[in-house]
Amino acid sequence: MPRTSRPVTVTLGDLQQRVKARVKSGAYASVSEVMRAAVRALEREEAAVNEWLRQRVDDAFADPRPNVPARDVFKRLRKHHAEQVKTTRNEKI
Repeated sequence: MPRTSRPVTVTLGDLQQRVKARVKSGAYASVSEVMRAAVRALEREEAAVNEWLRQRVDDAFADPRPNVPARDVFKRLRKHHAEQVKTTRNEKI
């Protein structure tokens, strides 16, 4: 079968030994096969994260509780931060 893509040069750094070990173990036939599997795994991971985020957004929109005004949220955040800073300072003393 003719090649459908062009070769790509990739600098793996510390990962190179791990890629070579996978080929040497027989789990993969070539470095290219390892890299294709890695890209497919990355795509699955990104799809899972995107689905998780989509679900979180859908859940937030479906939440029947009333919205909290941004000024109230920031007021609580400032109070929480001030308490954290105070606790940290007291721990250092």
